[in-house]
Amino acid sequence: MNKELIIQSSDEGIEIALLEEKKLVELHYDNSGGSFNVGDLYLGKLKKVMPGLNAVFVDIGHEKDAFLHYTDLSPYFKSLVKFTEMAINDKSSASFDFSKFVTEPEILKTGHIAEVTQGKPNILVQILKEPISAKGPRISCELSLPGRFLVVTPFNNFVNVSRKIQSTEERKRLQRIIESIKPNNLGVIVRTAAEGQSSAELHKDLLGIIESWKAIQFNLKGAKPAQKILSEQNKTTSLLRDLLNKDFNLIVANEPNIVKEAKEYIHGVAPGRETIVSHYQGSLPIFEHHGVAKQVKASFGKTVLLDGGGYLIIEHTEALHVIDVNSGHKFSAVNQEDTAFHINKEAAKEIARQLRLRDIGGIIIVDFIDMKNPDNRRDIVKIVEDLMAEDRAKHSVLPLTKFGLLQITRQRLRPEIKISTGETCPSCNGTGKVRSSQLLIDDIEKHIKYLKANVNADLELHIHPILKSHFTKGLFFNSLYAKFKKKYGNFTIVEDAGFEFIQYKFYDKTTGEEIKF
Repeated sequence: MNKELIIQSSDEGIEIALLEEKKLVELHYDNSGGSFNVGDLYLGKLKKVMPGLNAVFVDIGHEKDAFLHYTDLSPYFKSLVKFTEMAINDKSSASFDFSKFVTEPEILKTGHIAEVTQGKPNILVQILKEPISAKGPRISCELSLPGRFLVVTPFNNFVNVSRKIQSTEERKRLQRIIESIKPNNLGVIVRTAAEGQSSAELHKDLLGIIESWKAIQFNLKGAKPAQKILSEQNKTTSLLRDLLNKDFNLIVANEPNIVKEAKEYIHGVAPGRETIVSHYQGSLPIFEHHGVAKQVKASFGKTVLLDGGGYLIIEHTEALHVIDVNSGHKFSAVNQEDTAFHINKEAAKEIARQLRLRDIGGIIIVDFIDMKNPDNRRDIVKIVEDLMAEDRAKHSVLPLTKFGLLQITRQRLRPEIKISTGETCPSCNGTGKVRSSQLLIDDIEKHIKYLKANVNADLELHIHPILKSHFTKGLFFNSLYAKFKKKYGNFTIVEDAGFEFIQYKFYDKTTGEEIKF
């Protein structure tokens, strides 16, 4: 599968489009000037404890306090509190040896928030979800530091290998390598991308993450609550970290600094592949040149058309998203089952793309066209599951109900992307009303009268084709055009399809210049 990353930089920020086989599947906005991005680490101050929710609100500098549930405290919460206090009060010039850090006993899985947060200590937290609507960020004390092949989790010593790596021998090989190079007090999760990688590459990735952990220790020295301790990499680099593989064949940006950063990153992780990065310098906007702008317009909005003639209706309610699959004009009365299956199969592909593209999270209900054949029903669910395997957000797909409804849950990390695909009508400015045709004709007549009396020119009136038909309808000698010519003198009417409905201009036919008044 060919993948391309198109990066458009402008005064408003950076937009990043991920294309798979030339089709837009993800759209990201890099607001690096902002804050509270998923993965960022903050020193927080515990504020209001909510025993009924078994949660606590934490001040990390957002206008709304962040939400920390007991289940997100991490079993090593006491160790984290101890580490945070040690790092803040550390006066040495270098970071202390974390491998010798003495961990505290784990907290109970079924404990109560008030029991473990006594004294309301300052605590290192990580953003799980960005602020959404009126809610503050969702945070966790279960820290994870991602690399290209590995994810490091402090305060434990386990090594887990991704379940997506199916080869037993490969899983054992990776387990042995990591256990031989891993420092004490650092747990490691081996990502799917590590499959087939050498021990040297894995060690290099681990050392890079350990350097980030040392930076956290250093930044905590003397830190005060609501201070950012470590930022996630910028969106471009983090996407490359998570997605870069042999399928990537193009990364193009219109900003030289972004091109330089991408080349430097790729040189560090995959030397020799920097050639896939290029600098776009064309006259058209980069999104237009690569067809992204057109796909954005076609892919967002309430109605999404399918290539086979069907369409989706995507609605959002307070509690969930609803997607309705419709057959359009292609439905066959001869073999309804096969037609329904064909449209549903096409819709399943588009739905999987739409969930990633719009970053839709929470509960999603899909109303497929009814199918009687049990095999067809199972196949549709399998298609959705296979297509969503590429989705990096955690998700779950349930079997079709007897009413043909498919239930999907998808991890919500950031606000859903919403793009308006409509445009304001230039004639009515969005009001739905234009000037009365009679008043428009009166205005044109006044201008003709004035110009024929005061301007020495071979007059030419340019108007919209529909407006011209209004001037020339009826018998020639009874038309408005004929009446105006008889009343004010000769002039020519020229239709222009590029004009707005109520737009008109006067020109000197001899010189071709517009007559302004």
